[in-house]
Amino acid sequence: MWNLLVETIYATISESFMFPSPPETRASLIVRLRDAADVAAWDEFVAIYGPLVHKLAMRQGLQAADAEDVVQQVFTAVSQSVGQWLERPNQHRFRGWLLTIARNTAIKTLTRRPHGGVGLGGDPALSELAAPNGDWSRHFDIEYRREVYRWAAEQVQNTVTTSTWKAFQLTHIEGVSIAEAAKRLGMSVGSIYIARSRVISRLRELAKQFEVSQ
Repeated sequence: MWNLLVETIYATISESFMFPSPPETRASLIVRLRDAADVAAWDEFVAIYGPLVHKLAMRQGLQAADAEDVVQQVFTAVSQSVGQWLERPNQHRFRGWLLTIARNTAIKTLTRRPHGGVGLGGDPALSELAAPNGDWSRHFDIEYRREVYRWAAEQVQNTVTTSTWKAFQLTHIEGVSIAEAAKRLGMSVGSIYIARSRVISRLRELAKQFEVSQ
């Protein structure tokens, strides 16, 4: 049910939040990743990128256990080298750097599969990963946006009252009229408008944190 709700939020409100280019991880979070003891920063980073890397690894034909292993390897690589990335004078976008790590890790995992032993030209999944402008990058951007909205939705739902979230869900997601939502929730029409606006504003605010280019 939660996944369906997030997909609906993404589909119905992403256009109003759409960035001129795919949103990027904000610089302040990247800097904090240098500190392995910064639990809050790593929790936020893993919450967004964990499901993202896992989905894309699964998309390439990896089994769930192998996809989970890819996620662990990617985060280990980031923790070990994010400091060096930050010190580069002409660093590329963080997400592009992360994509390269994820692709390379997935390729290594695919080549180790028991039924493998084929070259890059013999495995469709490997061929797609090896292509610099293949679907992997495009899907990475699409799934990244979905994870940003999923993370934002979780944050907002945990910080507003149940009635406020329900007012948003009924009117903006389920298409219930303002009057009907007010009746169901025992709230005034004005309160429904305020609650709905509060959630949308907060979603926009959280999502825009990732607009900062890096």
